Amino acid sequence: MKKNRLEIIKGDITHINVDAIVNAANASLRGGGGVDGAIHKAAGPELLSECEKLNGCDTGEAKITGGYNLKAKYIIHTVGPVWFGGYRDEPEQLASCYQSSLKLAKDKKVRTIAFPGISTGVYGFPKDLAAVIAINETRRFLLKNSYPERVIFVAFDDESFEAFRKILEL
Repeated sequence: MKKNRLEIIKGDITHINVDAIVNAANASLRGGGGVDGAIHKAAGPELLSECEKLNGCDTGEAKITGGYNLKAKYIIHTVGPVWFGGYRDEPEQLASCYQSSLKLAKDKKVRTIAFPGISTGVYGFPKDLAAVIAINETRRFLLKNSYPERVIFVAFDDESFEAFRKILEL
């Protein structure tokens, strides 16, 4: 695997110029707070209309829509787990979010994709552990697949950026 296939940047995922962005969605797919709300607001009302036809999404799964007013052609919506101390399969569920999202990206031949810190906001997943899972699952997927060609982890704050940076340096 080429080392330059993974990258971490600090910024707003709604402004990233990639083929697909991943939305840390809630199960209804109808928008909410945090990155989910920001993506719905930036994409425009057509996104909500398409999401309403998808009948929601289970934790650990992913669904894909158009990107509408975003630079990204696609939005991959995945529902991360709420953190309950790690005793309810939260790490496995988070790993499934990355696997499901990357599989959809591969199926659509997405060349570039950007991920936020799934479940690390109001869902309370520890940022350091989430970064380890995100990078490990992504590396595992990229070893066996040529798509996506590049994965960008987009950190909204310094703490998230440092969590990812430390792991990517290993």
